[in-house]
Amino acid sequence: MSKQQRWNELADVKDELASRDWFPGTSGNVSIKVSDSPLAFYVSASGKDKTKRTSEDFLLVDQFGEPVEETHLKASAETGIHCEVYRLTKAGCCLHVHTVDNNLISELYGDAGEITFQGQELIKAFGIWEEEGRITVPIVENYADLSKLSEAVGTVIKQDTKAVLIRNHGITVWGRNAFEAKKHLEAFEFLFSYHIKLQTLNVLNKNQSFGGVKNGTTTIS
Repeated sequence: MSKQQRWNELADVKDELASRDWFPGTSGNVSIKVSDSPLAFYVSASGKDKTKRTSEDFLLVDQFGEPVEETHLKASAETGIHCEVYRLTKAGCCLHVHTVDNNLISELYGDAGEITFQGQELIKAFGIWEEEGRITVPIVENYADLSKLSEAVGTVIKQDTKAVLIRNHGITVWGRNAFEAKKHLEAFEFLFSYHIKLQTLNVLNKNQSFGGVKNGTTTIS
């Protein structure tokens, strides 16, 4: 695809996520890879209202998150996280959003450092089709030092990792392209919402298996 096609693809995803109110208060950021060697990707410009679509929504940056073209725009403060994702995975698109559900999940299981979902239908969105399939999302602390935060995200990304939660902050999720990244994000947000609703209904307890929640541990199905 041309650079303009990549831009349009990312803009379309941003618009859809914005319509769901997943970018409150100009929060969140998105990116899409333009080239592998050298690495270059479009990333959200800092401080933009993501409910609007303009010609200044994104800028092209390199593997260090530095602009590769002359621009007055400033890359998202969390561009370093995207750099880590592209460095460590085969991702073609990376999405970061703040929702109430992903913040609650990150706080509930932050001390455990991860949450694992098992046996849920939506796990198939990650290409996991075996019986009682499972997927784990690591959780890192929300360091104010963004270099430290990017490093923390990088340390928990493994071969099968699809996303990382930042405690009381948001989720960063990726895929081979924009379609897959959005699919992964939607699936995770469904799983988070499902679990939060179970908690709200007071049906989760230590010794009970109900509605796919196993033993009240961080393995959630």
